[in-house]
Amino acid sequence: MPVPVVVEAVQEAESGPETAHAELVTEDVVSAPDPVEAPEPKAEMAKKQKAQKPVKAPAPARESEPGMRAPSIRDDATELLNGSKPTARELPRVIAIANQKGGVGKTTTTVNLGAALAEQDYRVLVVDLDPQGNATTGLGVEARNFELSMYDVIMRDQPLEDCIEPTSVKNLFVAPATIDLAGVEIELVPAFSRELKLRRAIESIVDDFDFVLIDCPPSLGLITVNGLAAAHEVLVPIQCEYYALEGLSQLLRNVNLVSTNLNETLEVTTIVLTMYDARTRLSVDVANEVREHFSERVCRVVIPRTVRLSEAPSFGQPITVFDPASRGAVAYRELAKEVSNGAPQRTR
Repeated sequence: MPVPVVVEAVQEAESGPETAHAELVTEDVVSAPDPVEAPEPKAEMAKKQKAQKPVKAPAPARESEPGMRAPSIRDDATELLNGSKPTARELPRVIAIANQKGGVGKTTTTVNLGAALAEQDYRVLVVDLDPQGNATTGLGVEARNFELSMYDVIMRDQPLEDCIEPTSVKNLFVAPATIDLAGVEIELVPAFSRELKLRRAIESIVDDFDFVLIDCPPSLGLITVNGLAAAHEVLVPIQCEYYALEGLSQLLRNVNLVSTNLNETLEVTTIVLTMYDARTRLSVDVANEVREHFSERVCRVVIPRTVRLSEAPSFGQPITVFDPASRGAVAYRELAKEVSNGAPQRTR
């Protein structure tokens, strides 16, 4: 760049009448060009550019994002369960698998938990109360292969013993359901003692089994009330998503109502986290939320979200038979150990 230089003015010509005066004058002097350097190798230039790359500011903390809305289970868990440890149960145990929200893994848990318990040499009966009959077909029992179903037991007072069908798994039996069961909600309305029909049916056979697992439909109607009134305890599968938490509050209140009016021994003893995906923060948050409020009632084992668990019903087999080494099979075996709590075999 040109450099300003201060030059002292010279006196004017001697012949001039005025006295010479000094002035400051600036002149532009062109500086000598810098020596040309040899171009750097590309590798060196890349290193320098990488070193001079500006550091990005850290992303804002997640705390700045809106927090997860608190589900309505907080007050209900404190009021109805109080975080207490569930009562230890002796065999035989009648367990209702219930949650009025659909798609949370009730039938999957009923079928696979039953099969895992049967592997441990417990004698298990699965009672299918869902008109869709998924537990029935999931155990390989087709509707054309039996004459009596749970509809006949509830509405026509047929003995439950005549309704029971064997499965391909040793020690595992099923009381099947058909679409006829959908009409029970209406047909039971005028019936006398309508909430206790299933309890009377199960009482006649309960001593023949170690575990009776009742697969309840995704509703809070009369069929589910029958299942809750017949059971000793409730197992609640909870999908690791927010909506599953929202419906849990109403289920707890219904269990409390049945316990107060129909079945004093009924309580929620087991909560199973299903469809757990450790890669998502939501699954972790929901699991932590449930464990915080239900403490001892939540099983340590979580059921992972796997394709093999979804494929098994299409072959009419529980996961322990369909793919014994899969993550789902391992999880349900561990769940069976936790639910049974090492209860000794009964002598018959």
